[in-house]
Amino acid sequence: MTMRVALGLTACLILAAPALASPSDILIGLDEKVTYDANGSVNGPPGKDAVLVVSVANPTKPHIRGSLPLMNSLLGPPTNLQITPDGKLGLVANSIVMNQDGSAWKTAPDDKLFVIDLTANPPVLKDTITVGRQPSGLAIAHDGKLALIANRAGKSVSVLSIDNGVVKAVGEVPMEQEASAVVITPDGKRAFVCLNTVNKIGVLSIDGTKVTYDKSLDIPSAFNPYNIDITPDGKYVVASNTGAMKNNHDAEVVIEAAGPHPHVVDVMSPGVGPEGFAIAPNGKWAATPLIEGSGAKPTDWFKTATGELAVMSIGAGGKLTVTGKAKLGALPEGIAFSPNSEYIYVGNYIGKDLQVFRVNNGKPVQVGPTIPLPGQPASMRGPAR
Repeated sequence: MTMRVALGLTACLILAAPALASPSDILIGLDEKVTYDANGSVNGPPGKDAVLVVSVANPTKPHIRGSLPLMNSLLGPPTNLQITPDGKLGLVANSIVMNQDGSAWKTAPDDKLFVIDLTANPPVLKDTITVGRQPSGLAIAHDGKLALIANRAGKSVSVLSIDNGVVKAVGEVPMEQEASAVVITPDGKRAFVCLNTVNKIGVLSIDGTKVTYDKSLDIPSAFNPYNIDITPDGKYVVASNTGAMKNNHDAEVVIEAAGPHPHVVDVMSPGVGPEGFAIAPNGKWAATPLIEGSGAKPTDWFKTATGELAVMSIGAGGKLTVTGKAKLGALPEGIAFSPNSEYIYVGNYIGKDLQVFRVNNGKPVQVGPTIPLPGQPASMRGPAR
């Protein structure tokens, strides 16, 4: 999809004169390969995916300032993309490709990372890098010099250096198990990895671009740890688990991240299907768009029409408490906070739209009408903090 077409289709998304790179940008990945009909999800041909660069400098009036025709996928946590802390580069991992098999389309692992130059006007693809197989959730260090990518089919974590705008793959850390998402501590000395098929969180040690894995530090989690984030002070990691589903509420597992032996200190449930999860830059709030069965087959007893946004306070000891909820569209996935932590952006995949909420004393209040997007938002993220 060209930039002109994307902007034309997004008449309700506020448009403005092109802007330069800013830490107030967010990235939204559109997946047009996986659609939904009476039988549930359907795989389709590639070629229409896009990555949107959206400015939220005016937090209540987001506007697209660029669109790039890059592949990315719904099939993975919605954290396959992120912006460097200075707002100059965007990284987008593509987890799968579609291959034709007769009249059907089947998924296969990809191994590509796209590097976007956000200083260009409009933003442009700067480089394409080969990484591990089925790259999924990724994280950029707070100093902007390192990136890590969790690889599901590769059962590894890719290590990339970032130096003066140049991104290079410099290593691969074997994890022995499928890895879905990763987060780096603010001091850059550790990372935590979701090992989703074995229900554990792996711990990595970081020294520059040297990254090592000590299996003895693995932390038990709830079923299918799928997404992960960390508080800005580095004290607590929260793993968002999506394995219970249906008649069981899923879990947020809070881990004390400091000290020689990181360990679980709390477990709670915000609801069903927290595939998206984010902690606010100010560390006061966490939020998750709950799928709540809105992506199920129409004949499934668990099927619901809409999802739900849950906002949580982060209290003493990292304790999460739901403070408010709001209605979302169908199959909500990506989520991002505004730089000032006052606003939340959520993408609804089936509805092809974006909702904006203000956090008012812990309660999400929608700001303005739901905003149409030029495709299905599979993932969303802002700059590393």
